Amino acid sequence: MTSTPEPPRGAGGSLLDLVPVVPVVVIDDLAHAVPTARALVAGGLPVIELTLRTPVALDAVRAIAAEVPEITLGVGTVTTPAQAEAAADAGAGFLVSPGTTPTLLRAMLEVGLPFLPGTATVTEAIAVLEGGVSEMKFFPAEASGGAAYLKSIASPLPAARFCPTGGITAASAPTYLALPNVGCVGGSWLTPADALAAGDWTRIETLAREAAALR
Repeated sequence: MTSTPEPPRGAGGSLLDLVPVVPVVVIDDLAHAVPTARALVAGGLPVIELTLRTPVALDAVRAIAAEVPEITLGVGTVTTPAQAEAAADAGAGFLVSPGTTPTLLRAMLEVGLPFLPGTATVTEAIAVLEGGVSEMKFFPAEASGGAAYLKSIASPLPAARFCPTGGITAASAPTYLALPNVGCVGGSWLTPADALAAGDWTRIETLAREAAALR
């Protein structure tokens, strides 16, 4: 586990309030995991959502948990109860799912880590609220209606707060962050594949620093 205190789920000062942009990271090469995490921390974004999209993902979680304890380490693309358990065992500090079923919601609750369950519709958001969770991921954000959609549901669902992810850029992020029901956004632009392949940690640090200044 990381040494970073785990924020309470569904409360002020929790996951959605740590940073304006949560870096969403895909690691293909295990050697890139720790330098990427360190570059994000150096740039002022001490949070990472490392996705379970590659064979080395869980090993990358273990490496970051062991070597970059100052980062709040999230594991994303959690789609099964087994993945939720494996992520926790590997050292995750929080979980993120792209969508939510009753089974997956129950499993993430049982794991006991903070988490952001994925939603894309009003019905899904209500189901998550009924499960006792008020903070959630909105995914895929741009394809599901974007900032205009989130703005339209803020009044009927005042308890719901979101981290929209999917298709968001440095240019569009401020529009989301200005919404009352958005605490942060998720962004993959902070760790571009060519920068990772080249080991350009300075570029990643610079992108993180720019994102940390967004409001």
